[in-house]
Amino acid sequence: MIGISDIEAAAHRIAGHIVRTPTVASPGLTALLGVPVTAKLELFQHTGSFKARGALAKLLSLSEAERAAGVVAVSGGNHGIALATTAAALDVKATVVMPRTAPARSLEIVAQAGASVRLTDDMDGAFRLVTRLRDEGLTLVHPFDDPVVIAGQGTVGLELAEDAGELTDVVVSVGGGGLIAGIATALRSRRPGLRVWGVETEGAESMSAALRAGGPVPVPLSSLVTTLSPPAVTRLTYDHVAALVEEVLVVPDRDAVQGCLDLANHAKVWAEPAAGCLLPAARQVIARVGGGTRLGLVVCGGNTTPGELTGWADRFSLLRD
Repeated sequence: MIGISDIEAAAHRIAGHIVRTPTVASPGLTALLGVPVTAKLELFQHTGSFKARGALAKLLSLSEAERAAGVVAVSGGNHGIALATTAAALDVKATVVMPRTAPARSLEIVAQAGASVRLTDDMDGAFRLVTRLRDEGLTLVHPFDDPVVIAGQGTVGLELAEDAGELTDVVVSVGGGGLIAGIATALRSRRPGLRVWGVETEGAESMSAALRAGGPVPVPLSSLVTTLSPPAVTRLTYDHVAALVEEVLVVPDRDAVQGCLDLANHAKVWAEPAAGCLLPAARQVIARVGGGTRLGLVVCGGNTTPGELTGWADRFSLLRD
């Protein structure tokens, strides 16, 4: 398990390379949810998501030999964008393995950044291929199973603790669990009374399944939210979440897409479904905690196109005048 000193070291390492993203009170979301809401806007980060933090922390920690070998990562979208972009800035050759279901815009950005893109039929195949490429000599930059990456993502929580007003609960999206592991570590150190909640979408329930089973287990994947869809979490992220997180809630894809529309309408931010799922989860938290709730929402990314979002909204009959 990482500690606050690891996150502070990561913050020092990546300072000057990343954006200290805004932490702002949201009148629109406060009116929508009926409790005070503060948003940490990680969609304004370089590459459009928090993933730049962990990728940079890892790349800057590598030896010259590890950089020279070239780096490889598996991604449903945002980690690949972050690695490709940061590797190009540091003149490191990168390979990104992605499923064919990854957003077209993500694939395009990774390729434009100069990374070699390897496509597989599904996420399970992507994880198998990246393991093989690592065994062949490339340096793996795992999206979540790495304490350096987790510490880098934890800098989000460090900034939130320093910049937000009084909070009782923070809601964080969960894919492999690196973001919530880092944030929960930071907040439990800096604001020990604060509750941290996770949220997944149905069909991408690797962490909630692990919590029910008492450890990581493989899960079938069917969610449209590919950025939250690893085939399993790892012992490293599971241990952090089991120890530090109140609960991981699960919401339908439809509600995650509606959350994107609500974020656009009420918070005036353009978010992807991995962030849209925060709003239906926030309603569950408010119902459980009751009066006095002061929410923090980590808006983790905004890498979706108008065509993708309107297509999902149309699929679920959410579009209206």
